[in-house]
Amino acid sequence: MSDAFKDLRVIITGASSGLGAALAEAMAVRGAHLTLFARREAELGEVAARCRAHGGSAKPVVGDVTSLPDCERLVQAATEGGVGIDLLVASAGVSMWARFDEIEDPSVYAKLMETNYLGVVYPLHHTLPHLKTSSGTLVAISSIQGKIGVPLHSGYVASKHAVVGFLAALRQELKGSGVNILTVMPHWLRGTDLRANAYAKDGDAVGEGRRSHSRESISLEACSEAILEAIRKRKRELVVPWKLRALPWLNLISPGTLDRIVSGAVKAQDDED
Repeated sequence: MSDAFKDLRVIITGASSGLGAALAEAMAVRGAHLTLFARREAELGEVAARCRAHGGSAKPVVGDVTSLPDCERLVQAATEGGVGIDLLVASAGVSMWARFDEIEDPSVYAKLMETNYLGVVYPLHHTLPHLKTSSGTLVAISSIQGKIGVPLHSGYVASKHAVVGFLAALRQELKGSGVNILTVMPHWLRGTDLRANAYAKDGDAVGEGRRSHSRESISLEACSEAILEAIRKRKRELVVPWKLRALPWLNLISPGTLDRIVSGAVKAQDDED
């Protein structure tokens, strides 16, 4: 097992479930020192306990990525006693499942942008000076939807496009600083509550009916391992699974073909529910 993460000082947002929790446990096994951030105190505490059982250290901090004061408090907790930060993993996120012309509460678009886009910007704002000192890494969990359009996900797609654009500009600004930026763009993930918590047309969560994904989705374990390897190699972009790298190119060459492929995939997901 690689020791690249041993004693690494890591902040993970959205760590109470899903990919954030999976990454926390995978890094704990490798001996990382973790500061875990999420809104749900009980679930966050359970993840922290599992991380400690795996041999890592884990400090839970309850807060919201859409709150600048909470993000400042997070970084203060992570750096208590003069400890630095080597890695920030911004994995908090929320989705949607509704046509735009059926939306009853358009404020969900602001909520999507706050969580998915500002949920990267706010914790990074307070963490970046520490990452510069350590020549550390920012890992932002975006989505392949950050580069293409997907029906029923318009607000989610827009927020993930914002993340991809922000990181592309930031990467240029930070050239020569020693800070690496890894943009992660996964496919649908199994074993998360992202779909169940997705915004429906009335602004409420879609619920349990959309909890499952088709065989086209990938496991949290496979995605986590791919991300850890990309961090170790200080890559700038990771698409999981690799075959999805063709989609943005197809959008340039034959957008109509891509539209048919994506619409068919979304319809298949919808029919399975």
